[in-house]
Amino acid sequence: MLLAPGIPIATKVNERCRNMARLYIGNLPHQAAEHELQAWVEQHGFKVETVQVIRDLDTGTSRGFAFVELPEVLKAEEAVSALNGQKMEGHNLRVSEARPLPFRTEGRQAGGTRTPRKRAS
Repeated sequence: MLLAPGIPIATKVNERCRNMARLYIGNLPHQAAEHELQAWVEQHGFKVETVQVIRDLDTGTSRGFAFVELPEVLKAEEAVSALNGQKMEGHNLRVSEARPLPFRTEGRQAGGTRTPRKRAS
């Protein structure tokens, strides 16, 4: 599949990953929303491109961690040292650079399909 004539999607994704710093933020308060986390990071002086709070598929509640992308790769180490251990709503957050996702060339992604739960009648 091509994104633009002659440019495979994988090339665009890899190019974007090289230009962005992706941070893992753990020990989040379970009620934290994307806009609150973005405001918290920006309050510490870092520009945020995207925020993704990871949620439970069944309940929709936060699983206690998120990923934040910063547009400036050079600021990643500075952001980790400035944000790691800081408090957000009484929680000491753990911040580190996110490990890169392995690129899969075959058609399936990691994980599997989730079968729906049977409901009690």
